[in-house]
Amino acid sequence: MKSNKKIKEFLKDKQVILLIAVILISIISIATLGIDEGLDLKGGSYIQLQLDQPVNSSTMKTVTTVLDKRLNLYGVSDVKVRESGDQRVIIEMAGKSPEEVERLIGNPGVFTAKIDNQTALTGNDVASVESYKVEGETSWIVPFSLTTDGAKHFAEVAKGKSGHKVIMYLDGKQIDNDPPSLSAELATGEPVTDLEVTGSEDTVQATQSKANTVYTVLKTGSLPVKVHVIGSNTVSAELGQQFLEGVCVAGIIAILAISGIIFIRYRKPMLVIPILITSLSEVLIVLGIASIISWNIDLAAIAGLIASVGTGVDDQIIITDEVLSHQSSKSKNKRVRARMNVKNALFIIFASAGTLIAAMLPLTYIGFARGASGIGTIAGFAFTTILGVLVGVFITRPAYAKFVETFIS
Repeated sequence: MKSNKKIKEFLKDKQVILLIAVILISIISIATLGIDEGLDLKGGSYIQLQLDQPVNSSTMKTVTTVLDKRLNLYGVSDVKVRESGDQRVIIEMAGKSPEEVERLIGNPGVFTAKIDNQTALTGNDVASVESYKVEGETSWIVPFSLTTDGAKHFAEVAKGKSGHKVIMYLDGKQIDNDPPSLSAELATGEPVTDLEVTGSEDTVQATQSKANTVYTVLKTGSLPVKVHVIGSNTVSAELGQQFLEGVCVAGIIAILAISGIIFIRYRKPMLVIPILITSLSEVLIVLGIASIISWNIDLAAIAGLIASVGTGVDDQIIITDEVLSHQSSKSKNKRVRARMNVKNALFIIFASAGTLIAAMLPLTYIGFARGASGIGTIAGFAFTTILGVLVGVFITRPAYAKFVETFIS
């Protein structure tokens, strides 16, 4: 009966209720939203871009939006485009080689058409673009429609120039070495909205690639600034799987090692199991939060998770020692004494957590500001460590303290 009373008291505690609720939410979020794995775990490539100059948030949003549309239209699977500070963009992707994508995104994508060296069209005049067509093996066509103003301007420039060459450029480079001649129908001065870009290449593969590139650029528009590829890296899916298996093995070894050390220290299975459950709860909750905010779990993030779990075990040992050190006390009310000791332990834990978070915040800030270069790779480690510590000090460790206070004192 006394044991049942303690269990009811424990389960009614607000910290325990909070822990159970957060665990359930985490399980649901992981099951429904999944966990975003970093490229070093699932395999893939990332490309780091640098803009010609720093830009404001609005321009950066335009850059990332155009790049995301281009890559998706081009057929790049599982692509993520994110800003990194005010001058860099990080692209994470799978399904295409970095070299192929670099050709697509390494230029602004400025489209112009000239007749007698006079600009007749720009990319801003394009209203819609149809899917490209390949004729024969090496010729391609990209049909598109003009806006009303674009059609009027083209008609004015083209009037009376039947048979003249219409030279089209992409980023200042002529698209077709044998540009088409202006037909009589387009030289009447009457606005026409339906036009097409044509070209030919030497091979079937080059034809498909060029047609897809022109179609994608016309469809998504040009970038407001020029970008430069300053770095790229590729991790094979097989290597990513090996990393993941290695992480799982390391986690199992860590759990066994922690279990052994705790058992040797206390000789009480009743303490070993709750400490392990609390630590695993922290991992589950952090992964649940990561799934909700779409935070990538990569090797750096896993290292941060392990670090936070390590501090969590240390904090639980502090709580346990504070209670057990006075267990033999002759005080008439051991529960009151245990509660005071738990409060002292939690004060130490909060102070320690504050110090750790203060040390990690600069790394997090610099990491997000500089992206994947230099110290930026530590951002995942620092952010996940901070997240794990916050989950521990506000959710899991107070619940463990209640367990010790209720069942051990």
